Amino acid sequence: MPRLKDKIALITGGAAGIGLETARLFLQEGARVALVDLREEDLKTAAESLGSSDVLTVAADVSSPEDSARYVRETVERFGRIDIFFNNAGIEGKVAPLTEQKIEDFDRVIAVNVRGPFLGLQHVLPVMIEQKSGSIVNMSSIAGLKGSPNVAPYITSKHAVVGLTRAAAVEAAAANVRVNSVHPSPVNTRMMRSLEDGFSPGHGEEIKNQLASTIPLGRYGESADIANLVLFLASDESAFITGAQYPVDGGMAAT
Repeated sequence: MPRLKDKIALITGGAAGIGLETARLFLQEGARVALVDLREEDLKTAAESLGSSDVLTVAADVSSPEDSARYVRETVERFGRIDIFFNNAGIEGKVAPLTEQKIEDFDRVIAVNVRGPFLGLQHVLPVMIEQKSGSIVNMSSIAGLKGSPNVAPYITSKHAVVGLTRAAAVEAAAANVRVNSVHPSPVNTRMMRSLEDGFSPGHGEEIKNQLASTIPLGRYGESADIANLVLFLASDESAFITGAQYPVDGGMAAT
């Protein structure tokens, strides 16, 4: 039997990368999926690539309270409930020493990576609490467990997701709603291409090789590696797990 048969999954940052790969896996496992992302055209392309009638797309800015309320409302209107929330949308910010980071860039990272997940939780939790069931997976990063130079806003935001996860998990447990976070290493996505170029403009491939050499398994993760973990946490197989932080990082957290 499919692991998510008849489940309704909501995924922010769902038009590409880890979000899109997770949507593909969820559909294969029997779920119906709502994808949220900023640009309607990106969502259209994503939905076409999935080739399923069980997909709803909602263009929304996750840092907007109004948009966050709307994407949750539209999901419930279409599917009747929300069983899984992959709170995934995020941005990398600018690469620069902390002392040279611009406040507007810091604020934007915090708006998307902290305010966004907070708003998602704020609007999804009442739906799940009323149902007395649900699984939420918050996207953090290995950067939410360790320090790293020249990306202080991103590091800060991903540590904050850990706090949100733990607080929400404790608050929602009585309603049988689980909340966990995942912490990927560098993954082969657009975000890492941007960071590689930011660390050394014009030498992205060299930076990629250097970063990969710091991962004990010797390579970047792939979106499917992360999606497989999210599937486990979304499924009933993880029914006794909440408030936990899961590295999926090729061993980086062990170093």
